[in-house]
Amino acid sequence: MLAELVAGAVADAAARRESRSLRRVEADALARPAALDAAAALAPADRVRIIAEVKRASPSRGPLAAIADPAALAVSYETGGASAISVLTEQHRFGGSLADLEAVRAAVAVPVLRKDFIVEEYQVLEARAAGADLVLLIVAALDQATLARLHGLIAGLGMTALVEAHDADEVERALEVGPALLGINARNLSTFELDRDLFARLVDRIPAGVIRVAESAVREPADVARYRAAGADVVLVGEALVTAGAPVGRIRAFLEAEPARVGAVPERSGAAEDPR
Repeated sequence: MLAELVAGAVADAAARRESRSLRRVEADALARPAALDAAAALAPADRVRIIAEVKRASPSRGPLAAIADPAALAVSYETGGASAISVLTEQHRFGGSLADLEAVRAAVAVPVLRKDFIVEEYQVLEARAAGADLVLLIVAALDQATLARLHGLIAGLGMTALVEAHDADEVERALEVGPALLGINARNLSTFELDRDLFARLVDRIPAGVIRVAESAVREPADVARYRAAGADVVLVGEALVTAGAPVGRIRAFLEAEPARVGAVPERSGAAEDPR
């Protein structure tokens, strides 16, 4: 599945390059106002941070929500307390687009993440030209040289990379490029199966000073609390927001469920306590 998604993203980028050259997209990227400081917006705090996702569909579940107005949804997320907005821009299996990202960027004041299968410089430049402040880099989709090169380009453009891993080896590869944010995705992108305990098993491999992001396997506030208890600084939530309705209240419930609201920031030990 991951190989198919990457191949499709590369083909789509090649098609866009036919009408918008690399030189043109680079000029557009450099002409944008400076990116927002996503690392500061998502830095560890006395409660969990939420990245809320604009997501119409997924390969595992098919259509999730129509989302006729992604900008309005993003404003609801921001109103609810989201610290950043993730926008799926892959068009075939997720139903997204760069136009969605541009609309969201124009509507909110928090950082915006381009979530896609990024494997080449053109896609990074597109992200900046569309107004992205963060770009997802999936370790499993990249060799080490490309991961390092794209991570450097993202930083050079003033953006922040969210480097995503799915196992212990990928965490080590991610750390080699010195990321500000390291995500652990509970969903295996080859099989799309979920491992709800993956974050708790891997979190201790992420050193202090790197923002720890838990991704996927969030259905209820208790899932956010479980990730927070395991040491997550940030939780990325997608399907649970677009399928449940009432996004403002839903995000507030996620924020209020986490354990740090009744005490200090949890220590970064690896032991996960299941609050359910």
